[in-house]
Amino acid sequence: MSTTLDGPRIAPASGTATQLVVFLHGYGADGNDLIDLGAQWQRWMPDTAFVSPNAPEPCGMSPMGRQWFDLTFQNPNERWVGVNHAAPVLNAFLDSELARYNLKPAQLALVGFSQGTMMALHVGLRRPEQIGAILGYSGIIVFDEARGPESLADDITSKPPVMLIHGDQDQVIPPQALPISKQILDDLGVPTQAHISRGLAHGIDGEGFQRGGAFLLNSFGIPLPK
Repeated sequence: MSTTLDGPRIAPASGTATQLVVFLHGYGADGNDLIDLGAQWQRWMPDTAFVSPNAPEPCGMSPMGRQWFDLTFQNPNERWVGVNHAAPVLNAFLDSELARYNLKPAQLALVGFSQGTMMALHVGLRRPEQIGAILGYSGIIVFDEARGPESLADDITSKPPVMLIHGDQDQVIPPQALPISKQILDDLGVPTQAHISRGLAHGIDGEGFQRGGAFLLNSFGIPLPK
């Protein structure tokens, strides 16, 4: 995949970036879907740059949207094939963004939603140098169905702090995905927090926004707002 990613950006309010947050949107959306989170979090993180790249492919089910990989629900391993297919272009984008702001990997956080969470976990746990944090909404960790989740121990290269947030009324990716993913990450030794938002379907609510923002601040070593 030779596509170069780009998408909406928010420059650091202070004028100089000391952290970078990259949003990874869900299936059928685009970079505009999550960038407003950055606009709201920026009041807590004035030295942070935010970018929300459009996924590399047009979405087969939503021609106006984008996808990190296709979903047919006919191949039980298509998520695994998909995250591996999309990983190189996302890694290249992350490398270029870190270079753009002259930042180190520890100053990078990935924030994903749904399919974007799958990408955030897949790429974030395999970066050659550990990144600062992974925040995943309404997603699940992906593994090779033929080898099982135990195979991830041979694949991951770093263990950044992770927070997973999921709605208990999610009918797109069932809420059971959260405890399953957390257990897998716990077994791998990845420090993982989890939160269930009551009454929430496939989305992000105010509580999830607040908890996610606090997690990023803590991961970056930024004092919590008073």
